[in-house]
Amino acid sequence: MSQKYVVVDLETTGNMWEKGDRIIQLSAVVIQHSEIIDQYTTFINPGISIPPFIAELTGIEDGMVEEAPRFCEIAEKLQKLLSNAVFVAHNVLFDLGFLRKEMEEAGYFNVFSNAIDTVELTKILMPESPSYKLSELSDVLGFDHDRPHQADSDALVTAELLLMLIEKAKQLPVVTLEKLTELAFYLKSDIGPLFHELLKEQEAKIENLAEDLEVHRGIALKKKSFPINSQDIEKHPYPVTQEEKVQVLASHIAGFQAREMQFDMMDTIHEAFVEQKHTVIEAGTGTGKSLAYLLPALYVAIEKQQPVMISTYTTQMQEQILNNEIRRLEKAVSFPIQACIVKGRNHYINLLKFEQTLREQEKHYDIVLTKMQILVWLTRTETGDLDELNFTSGGHLFRYRIQHDGWFMEKNKDAWLSRDFYLFAREKALHSNIIITNHSMLLLDTEKDILPNYQYVIIDEAHHLERTARKCFGEKLEYNSVKYWIGRLGTMEKNFFFKTLETLIKNKNLKPTTHSTELEEAILYMDEELDILYAQLSKLLVVSRQNRTLQTKKDLLRITNDMKTNSNWRSIVMCAERVYDQHQLIKNGLEERLHLIRDKKEKLVLAEQAFIEEMNSFIQKWATIGVKIKDIFISPAEENILWLQGDLKALPNSITIRNEPEEIGSILKENLFAQKQSVVLTSATLSIEGSLRFFLDELGLAENEIVQKIYPSPFKFDEMAKLLIPTDLPEIRGQAMDHDIEMIASHLSAIAEVTNGRMLILFTSYDMLKKTYYLVKDAGCLEDYAILAQGISTGSRSRLIKNFQQFNKAILFGTSSFWEGVDIPGKDLSCLIIVRLPFAPPDEPVTEAKYETIKEKGMNPFTTYALPQAVLRFKQGFGRLIRGEKDRGVVVVFDKRLDTTSYGKVFLKSIPPIPVEKGPLPVILNQIQQWLD
Repeated sequence: MSQKYVVVDLETTGNMWEKGDRIIQLSAVVIQHSEIIDQYTTFINPGISIPPFIAELTGIEDGMVEEAPRFCEIAEKLQKLLSNAVFVAHNVLFDLGFLRKEMEEAGYFNVFSNAIDTVELTKILMPESPSYKLSELSDVLGFDHDRPHQADSDALVTAELLLMLIEKAKQLPVVTLEKLTELAFYLKSDIGPLFHELLKEQEAKIENLAEDLEVHRGIALKKKSFPINSQDIEKHPYPVTQEEKVQVLASHIAGFQAREMQFDMMDTIHEAFVEQKHTVIEAGTGTGKSLAYLLPALYVAIEKQQPVMISTYTTQMQEQILNNEIRRLEKAVSFPIQACIVKGRNHYINLLKFEQTLREQEKHYDIVLTKMQILVWLTRTETGDLDELNFTSGGHLFRYRIQHDGWFMEKNKDAWLSRDFYLFAREKALHSNIIITNHSMLLLDTEKDILPNYQYVIIDEAHHLERTARKCFGEKLEYNSVKYWIGRLGTMEKNFFFKTLETLIKNKNLKPTTHSTELEEAILYMDEELDILYAQLSKLLVVSRQNRTLQTKKDLLRITNDMKTNSNWRSIVMCAERVYDQHQLIKNGLEERLHLIRDKKEKLVLAEQAFIEEMNSFIQKWATIGVKIKDIFISPAEENILWLQGDLKALPNSITIRNEPEEIGSILKENLFAQKQSVVLTSATLSIEGSLRFFLDELGLAENEIVQKIYPSPFKFDEMAKLLIPTDLPEIRGQAMDHDIEMIASHLSAIAEVTNGRMLILFTSYDMLKKTYYLVKDAGCLEDYAILAQGISTGSRSRLIKNFQQFNKAILFGTSSFWEGVDIPGKDLSCLIIVRLPFAPPDEPVTEAKYETIKEKGMNPFTTYALPQAVLRFKQGFGRLIRGEKDRGVVVVFDKRLDTTSYGKVFLKSIPPIPVEKGPLPVILNQIQQWLD
């Protein structure tokens, strides 16, 4: 490749050139003939002071740029460097825009021609990457990136990334490069010429398609490797004694340590399966529970020649089990392990639909980018699981079009049938001895028979089962979602499904009983009535807010049985009935049209066949909307909890109405526990004061029918962690006042100075988190700290955690999901602060309904429900601090109730025994200092 590329990175005082921000460091790496031939780096005197946050982020301080040249002094050199070159940067719009303004101010115009964004190029050529941040890519790819956020290091890594991406592109088949070149015209940066040059190079060669690839109907795919039948695997006896287990595991698993509790847990699970018993196991941090259940599960699956199902709550845990734990176990056992993750069919790509979308002239950026990602991904994926891809938000909408929803036309007429990923996944599952799924899929299977037949199941992260079951057996109806599907359907005036379907009906000379004008009127009428319905629901939420004190990001209103008897609700139900009637008319009209086309048995061209399958997918989604309207408004189950949720600042768009069963024990007993021979439930947080009774009650399980085991953590918590309670903070029982939050912010700032950051702060209220965050920021005493906050700082939970780990001095504010699943091992986290004991708000709909039911039974809602829930949540939060046997730190609880109330002891007795100290702030600071030193 003869083209010259100049890879540029800038460090600046901020993001806004127009507001006075300026460059403080620049680096340019020159690439020609696929080699780095030069690098020019310089500090630049910006003429203004460098903000503390930028100094902390980049390590560049005022003294380092004081003697550096002004930008105008290096502009001529840059102009010569960049002439006749392709400008390259990671997030090119920022660097290019900033540099262009500086060059123009220095008197140099039209310096830049083509520009390539390595973020955009990486998204195309590494579509499975969980992050496109430069520092995270360099970690994954093994680049030497010792000084992130300094221009010379960033530019060099970006140059290495560009060269690596070009090599990846060279490995792609010609048919893939051809399609990428066609689509690249609609990208934001000038990647098209690069793909065109690579295509010409590849066409000049005699291409030998890689052995693991094939081309079908013009699309390159990775060949599938078909599994061994698990029933053909020779049976092996379970290693009963500790010596036998050590013999199997120790010599083949790196770093394996024999732990008596882990071996006992293996035997408990093996016995549960052999004797067909349901079992509940709490396994503390460090027990090694994944291996403890996988080993007996594997031997039982082979012995009984039927799969063992493993269910987890998170996708991350599923991937960890398959790619880490099972891969480790494969090295230890003397027979092959057949394992797979099973998902619903809509997780898999439908290649017939995708092929058709490639024939459409699409100019929408996100959709073009997603098509390009999929073309590259298809040369690598063996599963066809769309979850492997890192979609943009627009890509997620495109996903609806190409996901698998079964077949409406005859399956054998699908030209992609022999390569169908969903059928391959089903086949693989039928030959597997370990099948991994999630709680939702597991529960959905109890009603719809989706998974392969199984009788033995291990439910990991079991503390989520009750909540997942309520959601799974409940329903929600979102205003924006219904409006989206109405919009997808469109009308005769809009080029959507409806117009395309009517054209097909006319061309086939078919005569449906419902005329197109009647359907069109129903679509418009349903749309209008839906707006009226949600306007009425919005009014209910607005009126209710005046008397409620919820401190969540969204407003909630439970629809009680008393409310259902008044005229306002009856008016809402009547409106919902009108929406439902129009919905059913539309559904029946669409279904009739599809059946007319199928019954005619006329051969369809690809575009028609793909459209019919896509229309069938649409109708399946459309039908679920009708079910929800009926179950929520027209004929709801009396025992269910019904509530509204929304943001008063964004009505009606933010409105969701939910309907969930209050008690799920009987449902689980009938649909799961009574149907399976052995169910093992396990988690690190199930017990309260050494008892599993609350967890069992929530799932409707009788203690005398269940085997119960609690394995405490093997870690020496008393030497690793200390719990501290400041006594000079106010006791906050209701809503926190501004004075209370000021004191909390003051304490946080003081503790941060002692711990040097490395601090995770857990809140129970988003409102309190937000107020505390801004108070700490505005105080200015922690200017050299990176202060990150859920819901305020940009990025997902995982992105916030990675950013937190990146800075030397960082503080992370979190609520809700940050109480569990956050894994920050080692010195990155040395201080955990729990601001308040995590009691659920009493007017939260599910809690409120449960309180009423408990009172009706003559019991105390606080001791029966509120306290146990809070203790389990507290245990989850506490568990964020110590993740490995070498971790060390302090837990500071700002809630004095932990010390001053009788129930505070329940919290303390439910966590590992550790030293507890209390006192005013100076005493606490001294204790922290001593402990961490």
